[in-house]
Amino acid sequence: MKAGLQLKLGQSLTLTPQLRQAIRLLQLSALELELEITQALESNPLLEREDEQQDEDDWSADEAAEADDDGEETPAEAEIAPDLGVHDESRYDWDDVPVSAARLDGEEREAVEGSAESDLIEHLLWQLNLTPMSERDRRIGLAVIEAIDEDGYLHESTESLAAALRPEIDADAAEIEALRHRIQRFDPLGVASRTLSECLCVQLAALPEDSPGRTLALRIAAEELEALARLGIERLARQIGEDVTAVDAAVALLRRQSPKPGAPYASRRIEYITPDAYAFRHNGRWEVSLGSGSTPRLGINRHYESLIGSVSRGDASYLRGQLQEARWLIRSLETRADTLLRVARAIVGRQSAFLDHGPEAMRPLVLREIAEEVELHESTISRVTTRKYLHTPRGTFELKHFFSSSLPTVDGGAASSTAIQAMIRRLVEAEDPRRPLSDARLTAELKTQGVTVARRTVAKYREAMNIPSSNERQRLA
Repeated sequence: MKAGLQLKLGQSLTLTPQLRQAIRLLQLSALELELEITQALESNPLLEREDEQQDEDDWSADEAAEADDDGEETPAEAEIAPDLGVHDESRYDWDDVPVSAARLDGEEREAVEGSAESDLIEHLLWQLNLTPMSERDRRIGLAVIEAIDEDGYLHESTESLAAALRPEIDADAAEIEALRHRIQRFDPLGVASRTLSECLCVQLAALPEDSPGRTLALRIAAEELEALARLGIERLARQIGEDVTAVDAAVALLRRQSPKPGAPYASRRIEYITPDAYAFRHNGRWEVSLGSGSTPRLGINRHYESLIGSVSRGDASYLRGQLQEARWLIRSLETRADTLLRVARAIVGRQSAFLDHGPEAMRPLVLREIAEEVELHESTISRVTTRKYLHTPRGTFELKHFFSSSLPTVDGGAASSTAIQAMIRRLVEAEDPRRPLSDARLTAELKTQGVTVARRTVAKYREAMNIPSSNERQRLA
């Protein structure tokens, strides 16, 4: 063999920087897009928000007006000022205006901050500091409390707690357990327990001794919790040799206890969703509009753009590069908004029955159908519908919620998996609690309504909706 030259003619797809940027922006959520825009505004002097530019223009006009002002109020100003409430504070009820805690001092600030619900750890530390004990015990109690999770349970081993206390305190297992048992009697009762059984036993032990069912409930909590969940009340009564009525009363007492004592104090962060698009009825038709976060108003800073011809060569080259990047970003954002709007309109058009009648009217839909309608690739539709949310009169849903597989019906049509899940939920909600529907009976009921589905599919959908089995629903009734 020897070396040689060959000419080949072929085609290949090359992703330009502009195309890469457009694809990346397309898959960002609303929050990520806002972060991306903020970073671009901070790094690119040629880029600015159009609303900010408008504010600057208004400010400049006001400055010019003040410069020409001779100190007298013009008739126009006299007419406008009362409308703005500049001179007439009596028009407002200032008692209704919220006061920031940052503006309060001393006792007022403590009152405002004290109104917020403290979390579990702070609540327990407050009780620990009020409990008479030695400084050594207080340090051990602090280590125990700081290891408690938000549900109120202690999963750290005694050995790990002892290791955390060293070298300042060399505590043995007995000391740590003594402090843990003491903390278990704090409010809420049962906190710092290691198991559900222990937690319930602490709460039951604190009840008056003459409480109906207390003794049997303590026995069940300590020894028979798993058997209760597996067998139910009647079979458990036969197994432990107790009267069904007595077991029923003990179980009722158990249910009144808190399996997660720390839950009321859990400070879970609430996350809010900003819809990317809105679906609404207009003149009898479903329309779609984009949210403000999906259509950010960006523009070119004309001041810096005008400097390109008057600065040095190096500075001009830098400004030209920033100008080009700003234009690419604005164009990519426009493309993203247009694509999102087209896809959202296509989805709403296909799922208008869901918007009119509810989940049971959801029709089967796959990415390919929307891709063909808007003339885009399926991968693009997947990017557009991921972490993008549509607000409808029936709630706010991720765009992917409107896509579901199809299952055959008796008449030869197809039903979506979402509609079938809604039908299963409706049947379960309407069932007799004492005689809940099994998966086989749910399958039969669906068949009478024209939907042919296997029992294992019904079980899979039921578990996906976190609906217990018929045996568990009967015990919970």
